Amino acid sequence: MEKQVKRIGVLTSGGDAPGMNAAVRAVVRTAIGNHIECIGIRRGWHGLIAGDFVRMDADSVNHTINKGGTILYTARSGEFLEPPGRDKALATCKLLGLDGIVAIGGDGTFRGALALSRQAAERGYDLRVIGIPATIDNDIGCSHYTIGFDTACNTAIECIDKLRDTMQSHERCSVVEVMGRHAGYLALYVGISVGATAVLIPERELDFERDVIEKIRKARLAGNTHYMIVVAEGVGSAFDIGKRIHDEIGIDPRVTVLGHIQRGGSPTARDRETASRMGYEAVMALTRDCGNRIIGTQDGRVVDLDMEEALQMHKTFNMDRYQVLETLSNLSTPDL
Repeated sequence: MEKQVKRIGVLTSGGDAPGMNAAVRAVVRTAIGNHIECIGIRRGWHGLIAGDFVRMDADSVNHTINKGGTILYTARSGEFLEPPGRDKALATCKLLGLDGIVAIGGDGTFRGALALSRQAAERGYDLRVIGIPATIDNDIGCSHYTIGFDTACNTAIECIDKLRDTMQSHERCSVVEVMGRHAGYLALYVGISVGATAVLIPERELDFERDVIEKIRKARLAGNTHYMIVVAEGVGSAFDIGKRIHDEIGIDPRVTVLGHIQRGGSPTARDRETASRMGYEAVMALTRDCGNRIIGTQDGRVVDLDMEEALQMHKTFNMDRYQVLETLSNLSTPDL
């Protein structure tokens, strides 16, 4: 016999991503539409330990679909990593009478959710957890797309386009650092979109002469006097890259680190729509008596995956896009 879901919690955890609010909105509204109460857990797993929650209704998520950040706030919790901390979180779940939790975030968020569900089962408590992938790095193995990626790309592109205007006027080399500690999806997507001279990503071993110096030389021989180098933060410091360019060929680069500006801003249509579909499917999975699932996207479809299996999946970096960049940046008349 299927368990009737009466009350669920929703939280956002880890780094914020544009579109998280759209996902929260979809969870709340879908729950209400299915006669399920929804409790917002503020400040992620830390808030679940501390009992920081708020009852949510349709009014509480009005006019939030267009907002960046997360109305539920987010935080990291070292205490939640240990069993005693998760026991405190379970005490809050029992106090609230939660049948399930929808956790919106990245890989760490999902591993925490799975650990909580397993510990609940050991304590004789049936707590279902559903994960929704939201990270601007787009590096969740089980999902082709993660909420926030498109908005972050567009933010970086807009900043670089403006930077290029002034750098071109002064005939300077620009080195721009974008986010992506372990994944180069953001850097490569942005690099292609702005017509970068070179893009440095963690997935490709750096050969400085081949990947930077020779590309600048080719661009200069083609008559260009401005060069745009996009660096994923996982490759190294943009300031170190800029210094090395100066030391090797005498050009004085201007370095810009975009930083957390990439996390902010009103989400794009793609992020709003994807987040809404994922939030809806998360609640519907709970109504089908499903637990320990991740709602991802594959080939444009929203899919429902077993959480344990999904966390074992690894995303293979598609170097086809890098080949596109290589071909376009090696032409005799590049954009820059």
